[in-house]
Amino acid sequence: MSASHLNEAIDFELAQPTTTKDEKMPKLEEAGTSTVMNPAPAYATGEIAFEAEAESSLKPSSSINNHHSKFRRLGWVRLTICLIVEAIALGSLSIPAAFATLGMAPGIILSVSIGLIAIYTSYVVGQVKLKYPHIEHYADAVKLIWGRFGYELAGCMFVCQLVLLVGSHTLTGTIAFVRIVEREGVCALVWGVVSAVVLFLLAIPPTFTEFAVLGYIDFASIICAIGITIIATGIEAGKQVGGLSAVDWSVWPADDISFSSAFLAVTNIIFAYSFAVCQFSFMSELHTPKDYVKSIWALGVVEIVIYTVTGALVYAFVGSEVASPALLSAGSTVSRIAFGIALPVIFISGSINATVAGRYIISRAFPNSTIRYISTPRGWIVWILLLLAQIIVAFIIAEAIPFFSDLLGIMSSLFISGFTFYFPALFWFMLIKEGKWYKGWRNLVLSVVNGVCFLIGVACVGCGTYASVKDIVEQYNSGAVRDPFTCDSKSYSQ
Repeated sequence: MSASHLNEAIDFELAQPTTTKDEKMPKLEEAGTSTVMNPAPAYATGEIAFEAEAESSLKPSSSINNHHSKFRRLGWVRLTICLIVEAIALGSLSIPAAFATLGMAPGIILSVSIGLIAIYTSYVVGQVKLKYPHIEHYADAVKLIWGRFGYELAGCMFVCQLVLLVGSHTLTGTIAFVRIVEREGVCALVWGVVSAVVLFLLAIPPTFTEFAVLGYIDFASIICAIGITIIATGIEAGKQVGGLSAVDWSVWPADDISFSSAFLAVTNIIFAYSFAVCQFSFMSELHTPKDYVKSIWALGVVEIVIYTVTGALVYAFVGSEVASPALLSAGSTVSRIAFGIALPVIFISGSINATVAGRYIISRAFPNSTIRYISTPRGWIVWILLLLAQIIVAFIIAEAIPFFSDLLGIMSSLFISGFTFYFPALFWFMLIKEGKWYKGWRNLVLSVVNGVCFLIGVACVGCGTYASVKDIVEQYNSGAVRDPFTCDSKSYSQ
């Protein structure tokens, strides 16, 4: 055979559709849903062209497969570290204030129970990824149950959630620098700009395997900062007249607690367990996907222990006046030290959210181009500009919404409620469940569990948003918050 004929034959073979994988996918869908829904969802039959285009965009063409290997180097230990970087940061700093609002007993119960629910819903998310390996981000999974509308809605929620997280970390960085330096003559906006620049620089590495190296520093940072805060507040509590018994903590919430303040405290605990939002993105780089179970159990147990111990001890040592973030409760000198040690976790945990959002946006904008793999000069230019745009928006958010707990509450209510609760519940009912919901004790129990998860998510959307907005209005009316874009450093230390 001549060289030209050989090339033609190779081209013809490459042009043929690959049937092996395509034939397997329907079997996977039927395995979980054939007895409860049609083999193909209604939206799929009406949007065949879109489905084909969308699925092809999730799979790299043969010409760029060689770029794919650098995004498949993540082991389960580093996956755990990535999840820790994303999850254990701002959440732990808001837990003691939530305990002060809810009371010690409800705080502990909610911290443990919400943590266990988050572990379960993350397990469901992982099952969806294993069953539909072409999924790269959360929006791709929602598309399977809600079609194109769900794809666009979840994509918008996904990006907004991550950009708001970056903004929240920018705000915390500003608070940290103001407290560490304690120079009233320096405009607070300067520290906001410094925080934004640090977040931008740390977000530049595009793969999570590279990012996981920073995760060890991140974890050590938050553990040391929390440990210093607990020890310092405990010593101060012991020195006061009456000792620890004089601290005004309570087992139960105050009699005059309002619904909005109570539910805002609940949303802050929910925020602390929001690790499912990036799970699909992280698992796309996992070289052994089934190992994700080890990661979510390791992270879940660590989170429950850290949040519950931190919330209970700091609240018991400080009392009802505990601040949010909790490092502000450690006294001037110790607080400065703790914030200095916490700087790595503030910026590393914030920057990974910009990386995940950037990866999602660039994969949608350039689905069949080498640009999405950030391995060429054009790819790097697009990546840098995309990160820069995110950080600028995050900085504006941080200065326009200058209050910590309410910002966390709004994010929990609008976005985390879906990613952690009602979307995983819907995934189980529509993608994972085998047979009728009432057939067998396993299906019956899991149907109840997922039904409860769905109701929790819906309640968070309505009640949590109401509580956050109401609290914002009340704070502005009472003059308890600073003006947006202010230079006054004192307003960040209150």
